[in-house]
Formats: sequence, C-alpha cells, structure tokens
Amino acid sequence: MLAFFSPIPLALYLHIPWCVRKCPYCDFNSHQAHSPLPESAYVDALLRDLEQDLPRVWGRRISSLFIGGGTPSLFSAEALDRLLSGLRARLPLRPDLEITLEANPGTVEQNRFAEFRAIGINRLSIGVQSFNDGQLQQLGRIHDRRAAFAAAEAAHAAGLENFNLDLMFGLPGQTVDQALADIANAVALRPTHLSYYQLTIEPNTAFHHAPPVLPDDEVSDVIQDRARAELARHGYRQYEVSAYAREGWRCQHNLNYWEFGDYLGIGAGAHGKLTDPAAGQIHRLWKLKQPRDYLASAGMRAGIGGDAVIGEADLPVEFLMNALRLIEGVPAALFTERTGLPLAALEPALSQSRERGLLEVDRERLQATDHGLRFLNDLLQGFMSE
Repeated sequence: MLAFFSPIPLALYLHIPWCVRKCPYCDFNSHQAHSPLPESAYVDALLRDLEQDLPRVWGRRISSLFIGGGTPSLFSAEALDRLLSGLRARLPLRPDLEITLEANPGTVEQNRFAEFRAIGINRLSIGVQSFNDGQLQQLGRIHDRRAAFAAAEAAHAAGLENFNLDLMFGLPGQTVDQALADIANAVALRPTHLSYYQLTIEPNTAFHHAPPVLPDDEVSDVIQDRARAELARHGYRQYEVSAYAREGWRCQHNLNYWEFGDYLGIGAGAHGKLTDPAAGQIHRLWKLKQPRDYLASAGMRAGIGGDAVIGEADLPVEFLMNALRLIEGVPAALFTERTGLPLAALEPALSQSRERGLLEVDRERLQATDHGLRFLNDLLQGFMSE
C-alpha cells in the first residue's frame, strides 16, 4: 500500500475534440467538425462528466486549467463562458488560476481573442507549427504564414500577453536554414513561451500510411542544437525537452504533469490521474473517445472508458518518464511525495544510471545529464519492471 503524507496539486484538463480538418501527422483524439457544432450539448456533457468525478476530489483546489483538443477555440466565447461558470460553481479554483485555451491561426478565431480574455482565459497556445507556406501545406494545415503572424498580433491586441507558440522541426524536406527562419519569425512575435518539438510519424495517422521524407538524424540534431542556442540568445530558457520560456512564464499546467501531479480529465477521450491517499492507490481514468458516444453517456458509468490502478512496479518509470524531461530535474524527495514509494524503490537502477553518466551524481536531485537527455529512452529502460 502506498503512503502519502503531503497534498498533491490537482489540475483540470478539458477536451474539446473538433477541428476544421484532421492533420495527417496528428494522433490526438480530434475529429473533423461539421456545422453547426453541438456547443450547448457538449458543455452540458462536460459538466455532467465533471459532477461524476467530483467525489474523487472533494475539497481539493484546482491549480491550473487547460482547454485542449481538437481546436477548442472553435467554440464561441458564450459557450466557454457557460463552461467556466459551471466549473467555478462546482470546484474551488485558485484566484490566480492559469487558464489556457488552445487555438489555431484563423480569422474567425482571432476575432474572438478579446472575448476569450473577457471571460477569464488568460493564456493561449497557438498551433503555428511553421511559418513556411510550403511546409504548412505538406503538414495539412489550413492557415498560411500571414495568418500565423496575424494570430500572434491579435493575441497582443486583445491583451493576451501570455501566449505559447507551437513550433515543429524536422519537417518534410526542411533545411537547417528554414528551421532557423521559423525560430526567428517566432521570436519576433514576442510569445512568452515556445513549444518546440520534432515531427514524428505516429501510428494511426495519414503520415504513417504514406510517410513523407523527413530530414535525417544528423540534420535534426543540428537544427535542435542551433535552435536551442538561438532561443537562449533571445531570452527563452529551455526548462523541458520541448519547452522554452521567458523568465517567469513557464507553463504551470504542463509543469504539473512533469512533476507527477494529479489531474482531472474531462471530455471525450480525456485521461486523468488521481491519487487516493486513503486507499493507498493512484488511478488512471479515461473517458469514451468518440464524441457521439461521449455526448450520449457523459456523467454515467457508461461514459467511463476505463479506470486502472497504477501498479507499484510501474510507478518508478511513470514518475521518471515525466520528471526527467525537466532540464533541471526534480528534488529526489518528490519521488516519495508523488508516488508513495521510498526512494529505495529506484535502486539499483538509480546507481547504475549514475555510473553510466545518464543521471547527475547529486543525490538530492533526480536529474538527467546532457547525455541522459539525448538518450532518455535508454535511461528510462533501466527503471522498467520486467
């Protein structure tokens, strides 16, 4: 039985699954939208779903809120306002709550940015991916570089100064110069945060069935190294494998994931992780994936896709696969605080990883070396149960 002695922070994730068009690289639970969107019915379903999960989190305050998708900014400000009002009536929220909304460049959504800010959304995450029109077309994006610039400027104009830009590298046919041009364009738009990650071909995507030709590992490594240096030169410090932020603007919601905090997952296909101190267990809970099925059963047992207890043998790698993505790692004591296991549960793999130069030797922290970050999968393999 796991033993917990400290409160564990709790975040809230809300999933809105519709997009204008499914991108060929995307393996998220997203579905092409058909007009009109069932905004009112889906907000009702989200609130029923939340009410069903409330007994699991009685008395716990929400530390951050992330509305993802899909493209949740397709929903009107009125629908999102009703949703946020419903959350406030059912959950205690921190007064300085970070509330993030994912958005994609597009004229209709940009006109809503000021309305989103007025209802309490204080952070945007804008899916730019690239500023190169040719590569945007290959990625199946519906916007061009002009729309990407316009979206960021609209965020500034609406007073939403805290926004992230999603940017990808290793795109089909991408050169080092093209990747660095994307970095220069992104920095010029003055975001507080950048998510910069490599395109990978995932199963069950259009790219998996018809793979494009991507840059080789050597080119991708050069891109990543030079992009990291360029971002640092402009004041964006890398704090996680794919996350860069200006001082004071790290994403609180994602930090909670990486530090193995708890989170409620509400919406079609949403996943949650919840600690039950009384039972000495950590649960993974997920909801039905298909929007039609979710709308019909949200708030009922039939709407739960699954509920599984994380086994003690799996907890070390579950914790480390998140925590070791952080460039500075985490205090070693956080392992016990968040998993309920003694630090000894990581031995002998902990000592072996230090000897192999994959983990820093500081015993007060769990932190990958530069070499360990490059070979994170190899590092984690040493902690996996047989």
